[in-house]
Amino acid sequence: MTKGDIVRVQPTRFQPTQDKSGRRLRLPAWWQWIVGAVTVFVAIVAWFLLTATAVRFESNAESADYEVQDGFSVPSGPSFLMRPGRFTLSANAPGYQSLVKTFDVENVPDQTIDVFLKPLPGRITFEGNPENAEIRRGSEILGRAPLTLKLPSGEISLNISADSYQAAALTETVVGRDLEQTITYQLRPNWAEVFLPTTPSSASVSIDDEPTRFVTPGPIHVPAGERKLSVKYVGHEKWEDYIYVEAEETVELAPVSLRLVTGGLRFTTNPPEASVSIDGQFSGLTPLEVDLRPNRSHRIEATLFGYQKAVRNISLKTGEIRNLHVDFQEITGTLQVTTDPEQVEIWVDDELTDLSNATISLHATEHLIELRKDGYAGYSTALTIQPDFQQELKVRLLTLEEARLEALKQVRVTSEGHELVLMEPTPILMGASRRQPGRRSNEVFRTVNLSRLFYIGKHEVNNHQFLAFASGHDSGSFENVSMNKNEQPVVNVSWLEVARYCNWLSEKEDFEPFYVIRPGDPVTYNENSLGYRLPTEAEWAWVARYQGDGKDLLHFPWGKTLPPPNFHGNYADRAVQHFIGRVIFNYNDNHIVAAPIETYDANYNGVHDMGGNVAEWVHNFYEIPTVDSTVSNLGPIEGEYHVIRGSSWMHGTITDLRLSFRDYGTDGRKDLGFRLARFAE
Repeated sequence: MTKGDIVRVQPTRFQPTQDKSGRRLRLPAWWQWIVGAVTVFVAIVAWFLLTATAVRFESNAESADYEVQDGFSVPSGPSFLMRPGRFTLSANAPGYQSLVKTFDVENVPDQTIDVFLKPLPGRITFEGNPENAEIRRGSEILGRAPLTLKLPSGEISLNISADSYQAAALTETVVGRDLEQTITYQLRPNWAEVFLPTTPSSASVSIDDEPTRFVTPGPIHVPAGERKLSVKYVGHEKWEDYIYVEAEETVELAPVSLRLVTGGLRFTTNPPEASVSIDGQFSGLTPLEVDLRPNRSHRIEATLFGYQKAVRNISLKTGEIRNLHVDFQEITGTLQVTTDPEQVEIWVDDELTDLSNATISLHATEHLIELRKDGYAGYSTALTIQPDFQQELKVRLLTLEEARLEALKQVRVTSEGHELVLMEPTPILMGASRRQPGRRSNEVFRTVNLSRLFYIGKHEVNNHQFLAFASGHDSGSFENVSMNKNEQPVVNVSWLEVARYCNWLSEKEDFEPFYVIRPGDPVTYNENSLGYRLPTEAEWAWVARYQGDGKDLLHFPWGKTLPPPNFHGNYADRAVQHFIGRVIFNYNDNHIVAAPIETYDANYNGVHDMGGNVAEWVHNFYEIPTVDSTVSNLGPIEGEYHVIRGSSWMHGTITDLRLSFRDYGTDGRKDLGFRLARFAE
């Protein structure tokens, strides 16, 4: 194309540009997500802060730890921020009993909850002058000083008395809180100091015809009041007179010259304390000083058990004082010792004498007899040998294992009155057959090799015993029937509350606590502790079902078939048929709710209410084990729920009434309690 040529432009149809990638959704950026989340969180926090109540706990204890349960709470300085509702408070303070109580948070800005903790008893030591004084509180004799015991906090009035001292009354305040206090006393003498010069001196003194340790010229402690005072010196006539003295005064009497009598005898023996008769009349025990008429013969007889009688004839001149001493000759007897096993060492008064089976000759008096043999527990007894007579001692020595079992008491009683029964268990097959009516899927067969002796509560823990730990606890009621009577089993307790009760009782009796409870951590346990705990599931099943070697395990608490005999135990009977869906028709146990402990007979192992009354917490975490496995006695080391065993007054079905029935939970309920256990060694 050259310059000057004309270009012709032709119109065409417009076609819009096509987006080949497709339409895209625009999403917020990452920082926008963060801003949104922070905004929602701030809104929730602001809502909580604007609607929450600041709850402050005020306690009589100087420093107390509070733990709020059953709801959400936020510590805020000395207060807790909480939404209105019902909460449970656990309060603890050094020197005070633990407290668990429920409280309601109201819809107000601020609220104060008063928390009264009961102080623990104080450790009080009584000491003073004189020692061995008797300490009384009212009509109750506390003991004799020096004395240490536990007394409740508060003001106490005491009466302190001792022979020859004036009684005193004290009023003291016991601080309590397990603190040590010393209460001292100083009793004032209830005697006068009397001085009586005599010739000769060192004459023995009697007061009201009772010999004393005092000799002239004194001081002689004469009790206040009118007294008969006598002095005597061997070979001299007795002097006596009546005097009146007042406490804490000093009295000087006129000198006294004792008149010489006709004759005197100082009589001693080896061994001492022999009975002495003179001319057929008892005169006292050796060493002895007596007056004798002169110029005549006197028959002196001295006797002591285990020795030959000594007889002497003596005659004194006028004014003569004579010393007489007798060494007794032993009388012997024989002892035949027969033992199982043989060749046992015979020790008499800590000296090896012979080997069994033997007959030994011994002094006819009391001896300590000990039998010793390696591999066997020793035996000892105090035995009095009879003169000229052969006695027999037959003993079967216990092996060390037999002695170990013998040393464990069959029944022990705790400081809170729980009776514990010793069990020597055997391995047990737990669970039920799949063909058993009422059987549940969690009742699989499994074996537990029970190897440690243990104690288990003869009864379920009652309200009175639990209130000593948690004074504010309320077991509640059912259809207006109270469950708070002292002898009824405690109910409405969670597994954690029960574990704390076990530890409280362990510490009270100087056992290492079994359960390890730390705020914010799962509860663990010390398997080597002998402290109180809950029975394991296997222990519970063994005590409930075992009927003796060679016999089948119990199916129901009463036997093999339904229904139970009347008054056998506390189950869901016709008394509760209008309140509970499934009951045992035509059955009567005379109680609507839980019955007092020991209302019904004990089972084969001497334990009450293993079926019926209340279901029971056990130690183990809940799990469904492998079929036909061998599981440990203490069970899993962690879990969400704990096992519940046994039927209750609310149970009336074939499933619930069987002794293999298993339930689980964490919180308390109105038909769920517990009993104690602990390892025996």
